[in-house]
Amino acid sequence: MTDEVPEAVPQAPPEAPPEPGGPAPLGVVRTPTGHAPVDAGLERLADADHLPADGHVEVYEDVHRALRDELTALDAPSPASATPYDLRS
Repeated sequence: MTDEVPEAVPQAPPEAPPEPGGPAPLGVVRTPTGHAPVDAGLERLADADHLPADGHVEVYEDVHRALRDELTALDAPSPASATPYDLRS
């Protein structure tokens, strides 16, 4: 038996916790959808990671508006579906 004491392994100092109420990234993974306007909205959500909580509302409302506009555009008739002929007799 030896009286050797194991050498202490230096440890990195612990990371400072975020300031209370300060911005803290959530680390949520945003998977691209393949639809550019929707993907732009998802990327816009990343802006909320760097804002205090009271700034999130503006980002969320902006993304919600953009997504709602995209969904509304799906209901709009496309110009290609318009009847090219006058059907009056």
